[in-house]
Amino acid sequence: QVQLVESGGGLVQPGGSLRLSCAASGSIFSIYDMGWYRQAPGKQREVVAVITSGGSTNYAEPVKGRFTISRDNAKNTVYLQMNSLKPEDTAVYYCNARKWPINAWGQGTQVTVSS
Repeated sequence: QVQLVESGGGLVQPGGSLRLSCAASGSIFSIYDMGWYRQAPGKQREVVAVITSGGSTNYAEPVKGRFTISRDNAKNTVYLQMNSLKPEDTAVYYCNARKWPINAWGQGTQVTVSS
């Protein structure tokens, strides 16, 4: 089973940037499709961005052009570069690793966008 640990969250002003990292252990990282999800208070968890084991990426409409997902298989890490942050990006961000039948989640990292 893969274990995931997110880092890099924090408080940032509108228009600022953050880079989230998700370190994986316990399994062969490169075989997993990886994703970033977020959950704001009172809302359902939603997908932000995904990157397949082959490197293909897909983004939710609200973050297209602002966020970039990437992976470094040598470091067993997936990243989410977040630019031009908005208050509506405030949420707990979760890392996900998926390879049937495995669907693993990290513990989440808080991102708060506020002046």
